[in-house]
Amino acid sequence: MDYYSSQITRLIEEFSKLPGIGGKSAQRLAFHVINMPEEQVAGLTCAITEAKRNVRYCKECFTLTDQECCPICRSEKRNHKVIMVVEDTRDLAAYEKTGKFEGVYHVLHGAISPMLGIGPSDIKLKELMQRLQGDVEEVIIATNSSLEGETTAMYISKLIKPTGIRVTRIASGVPVGGDLEYIDEVTLLRALEGRVEL
Repeated sequence: MDYYSSQITRLIEEFSKLPGIGGKSAQRLAFHVINMPEEQVAGLTCAITEAKRNVRYCKECFTLTDQECCPICRSEKRNHKVIMVVEDTRDLAAYEKTGKFEGVYHVLHGAISPMLGIGPSDIKLKELMQRLQGDVEEVIIATNSSLEGETTAMYISKLIKPTGIRVTRIASGVPVGGDLEYIDEVTLLRALEGRVEL
């Protein structure tokens, strides 16, 4: 039995298709949109439509941008000889928030996962190898510490090593504020192996 009119029900159904949005959140969003002033709703729909129409991959690093090249790749202040490889644009944004990385990025848009049927040809690996034909000194692999991320890191490392380009992997280990007794063995081992001199 429908509690709402067909248009409200449809709006709730559309919101519930978004990742991380369950039924109650979809309902909350739908009623929020219905109660918004019409100009704000028009602004929201226009922003969604324009983003869908205009956002594409950067021709260099494959992050999402509304221009041919993203601002990072266009910047002359960045070190284009150091490329950090990340799984998606959100990872790039996380590193940019630190304000400490001065190189450029390469966004894979996924990770190798044989169980999900995602192979090397399904992510932006071929494009990474083409970029390495230029003047590149180091590739930093910053994929997640998941099984898929580790598999991808190992695969990339084996591809790049024969070229003579330096390949590094981000350190991982104990999170700030984490109690050692609650941390798994693999994380503790990675923390131990990635130790630095004080």
